[in-house]
Amino acid sequence: QVQLVESGGGLVKPGESLRLSCAATGFSLSIFNTAWYRQVPGKERELVAGDGPTSPADSVKDRFRIIRDFARNTMSLQMNSLKPEDTAVYYCHARRFQDDYWGQGIQVTVSS
Repeated sequence: QVQLVESGGGLVKPGESLRLSCAATGFSLSIFNTAWYRQVPGKERELVAGDGPTSPADSVKDRFRIIRDFARNTMSLQMNSLKPEDTAVYYCHARRFQDDYWGQGIQVTVSS
């Protein structure tokens, strides 16, 4: 079964760091383009980190990065210096030609 499953979300305080993980089953991440997106209600999904040619949102460029572990078939999103405006549902994504997979989404809330 092809699946992406996120973990590691939750509530953090401003300025803290958090790492989200995404485990792939049924396919190999090593041959896919991978990325992380986020979405808040009423807004479009936006790219926050990835290994493709599209640049992530300016608001996260120097704070978020994607980490891929092909041995474990996982990808992670390292988020530093978190701000309240980073509150969103975060999604991992893998794409290769017509194969396009999304995780179920995981909530991250940044609040004091």
